[in-house]
Amino acid sequence: MSTPDVTNRRQQFRALHASGCFVLPNPWDIGSARYLQHAGFAALASTSSGRAWSRGLPDGGETLDEVLAHLRELVAATSLPLNADFGDGFGAASADVEVAVRRAIDTGVAGLSIEDASGDPGQPLRPLDDAVARLRAARKAIDRSGAVVMLTGRAENFFVGQPDIEDAIRRLRAYAAAGADCLYAPGITQRAHIEAVVAAVAPKPVNLLIGGPSAFSLQEIAAMGVRRVSLGGALARAAWGGVMRATQLLQDEGSFAGLEGAAPGATLNALFDPAKR
Repeated sequence: MSTPDVTNRRQQFRALHASGCFVLPNPWDIGSARYLQHAGFAALASTSSGRAWSRGLPDGGETLDEVLAHLRELVAATSLPLNADFGDGFGAASADVEVAVRRAIDTGVAGLSIEDASGDPGQPLRPLDDAVARLRAARKAIDRSGAVVMLTGRAENFFVGQPDIEDAIRRLRAYAAAGADCLYAPGITQRAHIEAVVAAVAPKPVNLLIGGPSAFSLQEIAAMGVRRVSLGGALARAAWGGVMRATQLLQDEGSFAGLEGAAPGATLNALFDPAKR
């Protein structure tokens, strides 16, 4: 997809990474996307986990075609730039990743990320040369499309039980050299690790995942040099947490106390009224 509106969103998204620090929240459906636009955020990102859970699937349980359909849905839902959580690129080989990324670009996304997790418990991270080849394939797809789509390279060390900051940095540097515009090591939480990642890939921007209560404020994170803060599946987990607490109280105690704090129906109806958008 390449229309003046989509091109403008892509340019806006790239500009957000030029300075300062912005929050990139992760909706999992049309309603949550529209709410987050209403709340005033400047851009959105999909969440593979949040989307999968909404369909009764585990994270990673959707096919490429299902993910692409969801991206088109989110792009159409708001006027904001959308970054795609694009897993490992949906391909057994780097050539397949190139094809899948081109299809993702055609949905109208403003950016997408490629991770290096293998899905193999015995070797949870892809060999570096394989991971780099997949990033290069994604870069080639973007360059051939002529679209100003941002590419994020992800080092999954801390997400797959291999919390080696030196290896994560080595991988991020390689992904930057392979053409990643933004770098991301989900799961790092220590100040020293965050600052080391920022310094290692400078001047390219860094995305930091905040998946729960943090020791740092957004202002402190910005002072460390982070350009982008995403929430991953945290908002979806917060919503599921509310449902689980309310229903557990009902089941265990016959209590409806868990419904306290629920959003008023009138508020939601007004938010989603087409005449008021």
